[in-house]
Amino acid sequence: MSLKNNIRFLNKDYPRDLIGYGANPPHANWPGGARIALQFVLNYEEGAESNVLHDDSSSETFLSDLINTISYKNRHMSIDSLYEYGSRVGFWRIHNEFQKRKLPLTIFGVTMALARNPEIVNAIKKANYDVVNHGWRWIDYQKVDVNKERTHIKQAIDVYFYLFGKYPTGWYTGRNSPNTRRLLIEHGGFTYDSDYYGDDLPFWTQVICDNNNVKNHLIIPYTLECNDMRFALPQGFNTSEHFYNYLKDTFNVLYEEGKTIPKMMSVGMHCRLLGRPGKFYALIKFLDYIQKYKKVWICTRQAISEHWIKTHPISSCNL
Repeated sequence: MSLKNNIRFLNKDYPRDLIGYGANPPHANWPGGARIALQFVLNYEEGAESNVLHDDSSSETFLSDLINTISYKNRHMSIDSLYEYGSRVGFWRIHNEFQKRKLPLTIFGVTMALARNPEIVNAIKKANYDVVNHGWRWIDYQKVDVNKERTHIKQAIDVYFYLFGKYPTGWYTGRNSPNTRRLLIEHGGFTYDSDYYGDDLPFWTQVICDNNNVKNHLIIPYTLECNDMRFALPQGFNTSEHFYNYLKDTFNVLYEEGKTIPKMMSVGMHCRLLGRPGKFYALIKFLDYIQKYKKVWICTRQAISEHWIKTHPISSCNL
């Protein structure tokens, strides 16, 4: 086989898009001529994590202040309490700050967790936050049977409707499987999902569903690096100053690029992590910092999706 044919074979039917917008990203045309669309996400997961109380075989090990903890075949009382800090205290600390500043906020809400805390659901509704469906459980779906994942997606949507009186338009699993996006689109009703970290701008993609039907689908990328989860990773942040500096540096680069090619920046937060006082100080400093700038669109993911659909519809994009 010639080298040319070998390269063709290498790329034939390859499902990943490694090129994206390449050297020619579109001008986002954010409202008000903003250089950057800045979006804050608060993950609400407490009460839906792995736990024998939830009929799981072992306890949670992921994203708490107990790094590299072992999993028990019984309740892990320390992990339980670390997660409970998020629902008992952390949510309210972050919520109160956004309310005080009158800033928009997106909630990535796991529906099992939300169903266990009606007071927080009421606060979210009263604040009119954008609520993205974060699945039925806060577990790793890479190991979950496709039919069970399909059932969980339906449960998540049904409970969301019961809690909020409307259906979700955005989705984020977090620890998704290769089946997740297809199952989501086959269920229908979603404007976009955020299970992607590979771009600074939203983009359209195509997904092959059952019977080889091809569906156009919007992706609004999320972040795992401008994210307080790195407080819970060995190679992550150790102090609020580390997190603040990283957020500030990211903002500065994107704001400067935004003179010609505006981008979006997401900030990921967790109630049980950034809700701790010492970590929370990073958020206060960053909000103080960015609110000194003009031409910054602080928005929700729903607002970004609506803007992108209107300003960059499928017909204007090369899929």
